[in-house]
Amino acid sequence: MCFHTSQTKKVKKLENTFKVNLTNPELRETFDVPSYHLNGFAHPKMLIIPQEEPSVITPGLWGIIPNNKKETQITEYYKQAVRYGGGLNAQSEKLFDHFIYKHAAFSKRCIIPVTGFFEPHEYKSKKYPFHIKRKDDEVLALAGIYTSIQEVLTLTILTKPASPLFAKIHNKKNRQPILLTNNTQQNWLEDNLTQNQIQEIINSQYPEQELKTYTVNKNLFSPKINSNTPTIIEEVKYEGITI
Repeated sequence: MCFHTSQTKKVKKLENTFKVNLTNPELRETFDVPSYHLNGFAHPKMLIIPQEEPSVITPGLWGIIPNNKKETQITEYYKQAVRYGGGLNAQSEKLFDHFIYKHAAFSKRCIIPVTGFFEPHEYKSKKYPFHIKRKDDEVLALAGIYTSIQEVLTLTILTKPASPLFAKIHNKKNRQPILLTNNTQQNWLEDNLTQNQIQEIINSQYPEQELKTYTVNKNLFSPKINSNTPTIIEEVKYEGITI
């Protein structure tokens, strides 16, 4: 599952890439600071492009919450939801019938811009983190859904069964986030899509020859170490691990 991401581009780069504008200019300085490692279990703020207003990019909390909750209930909900994965990922197979997802499937889809994400690889009963990014260092667009909790957006990354490449990397759970191409990015935020049209986008394959995958420092998994540093996205090789 996709519980760790990175986003190191300036807001202006994201605005230019997706032809959007930041909703609150006062947030620009905050989001211009590179996030080399965003740990989903800390429920960080991430920038998203929401279907309801696809001309903007705006903050949301990573970890989707039912839309009948209030802002004052968010912290407590996250404490309880950790046993279910914290709402960080949503299986696309359940998109149209899950009690949270089905209310967002048709009207609250979003694009989550990242510069990379991390997946665990198991080798001889130990976990090693892989970093996945574009070879050209451009921004990746992850497919997500969100809810509106009063003035707060909460989001989750949609996943699907792993492609052959991701099955080699995420070899225990065999899942991957849904990566949107330039074409499917535009379609993903369209209103009035049918269930079949949404499913078609989910099933579309990203050109994986454009991706770079490599192992990084195992500090990524340690809660005692600050891994939000430039070195966490640098390659670290381990004997016996090849993809």
